[in-house]
Amino acid sequence: MKYKDYYDILGIKREATDAEIKSAYRKLARKYHPDVNKTKEAEAKFKEINEAYEVLGDKAKRQRYDSLGANWQGGADYTPPPGFENFGFNPGAGGYQQFNFGGGDMGGFSDFFSSLFGDMMGAGAGAQRGFGGFDFGSMGQEQTRTRRTQRTSRPKKEDLDITLNLNVTAKDLFSSNPITVRYNNMEKCQQCNGGGFCSHCGGTGIVHENKSIKVKLPKEIKDGQKIRLKGEGKTDAYGQKGDMYLIVHPKDSEYEINESDLTKEVEVTPPEAVLGCKKEIKTLHGNITIQIPQMTSTGKMLRLKNLGLPKKAGGYGNLNAKIKIVLPEKLSAKQIDLYKQML
Repeated sequence: MKYKDYYDILGIKREATDAEIKSAYRKLARKYHPDVNKTKEAEAKFKEINEAYEVLGDKAKRQRYDSLGANWQGGADYTPPPGFENFGFNPGAGGYQQFNFGGGDMGGFSDFFSSLFGDMMGAGAGAQRGFGGFDFGSMGQEQTRTRRTQRTSRPKKEDLDITLNLNVTAKDLFSSNPITVRYNNMEKCQQCNGGGFCSHCGGTGIVHENKSIKVKLPKEIKDGQKIRLKGEGKTDAYGQKGDMYLIVHPKDSEYEINESDLTKEVEVTPPEAVLGCKKEIKTLHGNITIQIPQMTSTGKMLRLKNLGLPKKAGGYGNLNAKIKIVLPEKLSAKQIDLYKQML
């Protein structure tokens, strides 16, 4: 499912006060209410606005929503903590909120809302919201909220899996030691299930934990390759564990990585490229001196055997020194005159 940025939907900052939230909601609701705006886009927008205010206008829901963190972007893929996927809204089964306008049905909350707040929807009819002269009751809005009981079936094991993108450097791939992967894990609080005050989760129903794990990187790894870590995913209330999947992306500011082969740029000046020279360069195996041939052009590759990354079958790949001709930052008048003579 996709993450919803409720602050962005109402056009407010995350630090907005209750009064600012209410004001933004009233303004947008007037603009997009189906009794006023008959376009299809307005109908969908009004549903979205109501859902955003249902969360940000309620202290407990806003606190739980904010506990997800501020780094999310609207539309990003979102997986709820294990256990929350057992809550939802289902027409006729309770816990389903719909907005009726003169008998018209606009549907219920999104799956994202249901996954986070299904357990917080109280039983019985919800009070209609009315603010000053802006009374939704008089505009024909009817809201019904009931609580849906939690399903007794266990979540699917794949719902407990965690997938992370992992950027690794050439140095990471060269080392024979495991690397440390740090990540933030989010799970449903097993002590309170999100009901009322809880010292463990602060009443949000969600527990955040900073975790780390040691990972041994395979040799000759490709961009996008997955590493599976069995049993390192989320844990549900039954003790069932998911797996962790790391999608590896070799990225390095100094080297271009192609499985066991590496490519790095070696800068030379125009005179060095024309006359040839010796250059000391840094490699993962230590510093070495290479010979730049005469009349070397930009882009020429010099292959340095066995100075790349470890190979599966043993030994090492190659290091390709890619020549790049660069001009000095400053040239004297005499140097400029010499260049003019070559024209």
